[in-house]
Amino acid sequence: MLIHPDFDPVALHLGPVAVRWYGLMYLAGFLAGSWVARWRIRTQPWLNWTVEEADNFLTYVVLGVILGGRLGYVLFYKPLYYFEHPLDILAVWQGGMSFHGGFLGVVLGGWLFARRHQRHWMAVTDFVAPLVPFGLGFGRIGNFINGELPGRVTDVPWAMIFPHIDALPRHPSQLYEALLEGVVLGALLLWFSRKQHPVGAMSALFLMGYGTMRFLVEFTREPDDFLGLLTFGLSMGQWLSLPMVILGVCMWRRAGKSAIITA
Repeated sequence: MLIHPDFDPVALHLGPVAVRWYGLMYLAGFLAGSWVARWRIRTQPWLNWTVEEADNFLTYVVLGVILGGRLGYVLFYKPLYYFEHPLDILAVWQGGMSFHGGFLGVVLGGWLFARRHQRHWMAVTDFVAPLVPFGLGFGRIGNFINGELPGRVTDVPWAMIFPHIDALPRHPSQLYEALLEGVVLGALLLWFSRKQHPVGAMSALFLMGYGTMRFLVEFTREPDDFLGLLTFGLSMGQWLSLPMVILGVCMWRRAGKSAIITA
């Protein structure tokens, strides 16, 4: 039986400022995404992007992730609580970020960037899709370090006890998500990006891949105690992932009929 190391959530102190591991993981995710963007620009000239454009676009991504992720958590998971305590919306250091909200924030940011720079919107989302899994992977490692979002009780040999939660053996579901949403999905999208594809194909593959992996791993993840399992015994994460898969399938079919070639 494994025991969670119970890391100190604060990585280091810089005077009165506490630098938390979770914030460092977000930073690592953005740096990894920036590196992948530069690698794609250098090795895939058909993208027709410059490093300056990529850096500018990543600013939109950062704002979309942070604002969308926080607002998504507020609206999807605890709307009644935050309606009664609106100032707590600003207390991001207490935790509470939603991938699905962050995803919508990135989509909106991509639309604004495409409109401003006169690019095809789906070409922009195709460019960013292979960058996202690296941020997801680091984010899940941050969840593991914090000991948050643990898995369901299990008897598998690698089950882990999270002492600050209880003494029950649980799935280390944060690591499952880091592997699937970060490593596996990232490798799949980078492999797919080696060649040119119709506009929307890369975005569709991301939606189908992430939605499917998140849906499956949710069976090992403890549902939020303030929500529990919802209709048909599915979690909120699963209900939010299903539309992603459906939309991805529709976009994949449409991309196959497109004459516009992009990433």
